Amino acid sequence: MALLACGAPLVAQEIPRILGDQKTEAQYPLPDFSFAGYGFGVQPIPAVDNVLDVADYGAIPDDGKDDSVALKAALAAAHEMAGPVRVQLQQGRYILSEILWIEKSGIVLSGIGSDDGGTQLYMPRPLNQMDDGGALKEVREYLAEEDKYERQPDANLNVLFSEYSWSAGFIWVRYPGGRHATYKESYDRPIETVSSISQGTQFTREVTVANPDQLNVGDVLQIHWHNRQGPDGALIKSLYGDTDLKVGSRHWEMPDRPLVRQATRIEAIDGNRVTIADPLLHDINNQLPAYFARWDHLSNVGIQDLALTFPENPYFGHHNEAGYNGIYFTGVHNGWVRNVRISDADAGILTDDAANVTIANVVTDGKHKAHYGVHIGNVHNVLVEELTVFNPTEHTFSFNTQATKSVYKDSVAWHQPTLDQHAGANHQNLYDRITVHVVADQITDDGKPMYDLFKAGGAGYWNPGHGRYNTTWNLQVIAKGNVPPGSPLVLLAGSEGPDARVVSLYGNREIELDFTPAPYLEMLNEEITSVSSLYEYQLGKR
Repeated sequence: MALLACGAPLVAQEIPRILGDQKTEAQYPLPDFSFAGYGFGVQPIPAVDNVLDVADYGAIPDDGKDDSVALKAALAAAHEMAGPVRVQLQQGRYILSEILWIEKSGIVLSGIGSDDGGTQLYMPRPLNQMDDGGALKEVREYLAEEDKYERQPDANLNVLFSEYSWSAGFIWVRYPGGRHATYKESYDRPIETVSSISQGTQFTREVTVANPDQLNVGDVLQIHWHNRQGPDGALIKSLYGDTDLKVGSRHWEMPDRPLVRQATRIEAIDGNRVTIADPLLHDINNQLPAYFARWDHLSNVGIQDLALTFPENPYFGHHNEAGYNGIYFTGVHNGWVRNVRISDADAGILTDDAANVTIANVVTDGKHKAHYGVHIGNVHNVLVEELTVFNPTEHTFSFNTQATKSVYKDSVAWHQPTLDQHAGANHQNLYDRITVHVVADQITDDGKPMYDLFKAGGAGYWNPGHGRYNTTWNLQVIAKGNVPPGSPLVLLAGSEGPDARVVSLYGNREIELDFTPAPYLEMLNEEITSVSSLYEYQLGKR
């Protein structure tokens, strides 16, 4: 497509048309992203005053001894306590060589800080030397059966993909017996339908149910939409609109699995009319049927105020990770990870089957190349804010398979970052007030420096790169090299999805945008200060 460009950088003070012009708003709707984060964006993360000190179970920092047995004993005691409990680590280094499982609501694993004078968990060995109790049995079988191998004949490399590319962590949060990374249909469990839904309108919060008898105010459930109509199904149309892009076969190959899931809370019941906590992802009607389903999950789980440190370790390549993974946060509604530093990881934080989680004030660093910094996949309403990524990554800010209404906000990446929209029916996600530092590493046919900022991953059977309404808002691009003064920088986005919104993209060089398919584009080469954060603007409107 033709490059999209504007004049020299400006500072725009007016409300953008997509927010202030009724005709534009109607033609190019924006989801309300402000429901992302703990408590649907409006409740504070709670303080937990009931403290369990790991020293009482023999975990002593800085003594050079492995603390795994003592830390596990402290967590086991926390699982037996009633009510919320803060499992408290003290100043210094603890050595960990086993997985710390958190499988109960109300447990907060806490240090006293993530920097000098704080708390450090040091993991000297990777997860491929740990016993996970069979937790990754399904993914291991899937990789073998699907012939998922990394094959590089010139490098004499022919190995099965690593299960740690997407799964597992030394701190592993999960619902007891929960199955969060779903790969094989043979492992599928019956879905417990709570109530069918007969009507609902996208972006609104009221639905009509056939029978409200099994619903209660305060219930946290999931809304499921299935695609049982094949490649031309109504849900495909709702996800991707009238796109000419090829839609991958995984969208209809498993009709008994929900293609879209929305975790929400029942706020009010008035006869057959039910108010939910956040706006519907899609319409609900005869062509787009949906239902409330039971969702087994934890709540009020937190990890905070500590550093996770791995030894300097070799990089074996994409999909060959040994398992230096920090946190695997799964099966949680209303949870948080905050004030955490993660060094030399294969993956800093991985998520799955979670909703309304806040990940805040996280730093990832080190020389080791990570697969992910903080990964957002198979989740709803997750807010990542004030994330700083210093280390090299394969996928820096990643919206992965079936991520919906999630947000990266006020975050910075320093080492050749990517805004990875990883295919797999991820849609209605937001990059908000992000800064990226890049070195141009390609040249266009007409000799202009170029950088593939929107480089995306994902399997072809999950294409396109994303669904409708994924939004990039107030993105600053700092060219650190290979772009001479006076020369434009071309940003490539060649594997995206339909109906994207790009509002305010600017930097220290003039930007030209090569984005396919063409997005709604406004304020190219203009910093927007009137609504610098779309998330905050929408939150203020509620």
